[in-house]
Amino acid sequence: MRVLSGIQPSGRLHIGNFFGAMRQHLKLQADHDCFYFIADYHALTSNPSPADVAKHTLDVTMDYIALGLNTEKTVFWRQSNVPEVTEFTWLLSCVTPMGLLQRCTSFKDKVAQGMSPNHGLFAYPVLQAADILIYNSNLVPVGADQKQHIEVTRDIAIRFNNAYGEILTVPKEYIIESVAVVPGTDGRKMSKSYGNTIEMFEPEKTVKKKIMRIVTDSTPVEKPKDPDKCNVFALLKLVASTDELAQWENRYRSGGMGYSEVKKRLAELMIDYFKPFREKRTELENNADYVKKVLAAGAERAKSVAAKTLAKARYAVGLRG
Repeated sequence: MRVLSGIQPSGRLHIGNFFGAMRQHLKLQADHDCFYFIADYHALTSNPSPADVAKHTLDVTMDYIALGLNTEKTVFWRQSNVPEVTEFTWLLSCVTPMGLLQRCTSFKDKVAQGMSPNHGLFAYPVLQAADILIYNSNLVPVGADQKQHIEVTRDIAIRFNNAYGEILTVPKEYIIESVAVVPGTDGRKMSKSYGNTIEMFEPEKTVKKKIMRIVTDSTPVEKPKDPDKCNVFALLKLVASTDELAQWENRYRSGGMGYSEVKKRLAELMIDYFKPFREKRTELENNADYVKKVLAAGAERAKSVAAKTLAKARYAVGLRG
C-alpha cells in the first residue's frame, strides 16, 4: 500500500508533532511504500518570511532523518520541487464545487483564529487533494479530527473520474494510532501558535525549564491528586515505562507528593528519550549538503510518479497538443 503524508515547515518541530503523528509515520515505513513531503506550498498561506520557509524546510528534513526516516526506502521531498502538483491542482479545481470548499471547517477555524482569508487558504483542500492523488496514494494517515480532509479528497477524485474515466486512485483515510492530545506547558493542546511547545531538539536546560513551568492545579502536597486531570502525568505517559507509570499513579492518588517532584522526573525521561536522536540531529546540522541531496533525490523519485499521473489527467481533459 502507498502511504502519503505531508508536514508544513512552519517552525521547529515539538514533541506534540512527534507523538501525535511523526512516530506513526516512521512506524509505517516497515510495511508500506511511504511518500512523505515537506508542504512548503501550503506554508505560504500564512505569508511567512522567505528566509523562514527555507530554514524551516531544512530543519524539518533534519528532524525526520534524525528520528529514523529511511532515506533509501521512503520517498521524502520538498513539495515545491515537484511543480506538476500545481498544474494538477488546477485540473482538480475545475471539477471542485464551491459548496464543497465552503463546508470545510479548517478554513473557518483558521480565519476565526485571525488568519487572513486569502484564496490560498480557502483553496487549500484542492492542493491537498492534488498532493494525495498525483502520487496514486492508497492510505493517508490522519488524526480523527482530520478525517474531513480525506473525505474532500475522495469527493474530488470521484467527481474527476466520473467526468473523465477511472484515472485517479481514490484513497482511504488511515486513522493513526491514537494518543491523548499532547498538552502544552499551559495546558492547551501543544501548538506553535500558542507558544506552549517543548521542542525535541532544543537545549536540555531549556527543556527542563519549560517542564518545570507546566501549569498544574493548586492541590496541596499532602492531598491526593487526580492523574487523569494533570498535564504533567499526560506527558509522563508518553515516555515512562508501564511499571513506573503505575507507581506514579499510585503516588498521585495517595497524596504526599508535590508536582515539582514528578516534573523533575518527566524532564529526565524526556531528555533521555530524545538523546540518541539529538546526537544524530547534531551530525546532520554539520552536513547540510547531505540533507539537500536527500531532498533532491526524493524529488526525482516523486516527480517520476507525478508526471505520469499528470500526463494521464491532461490527456483525459483534452489537453493533448
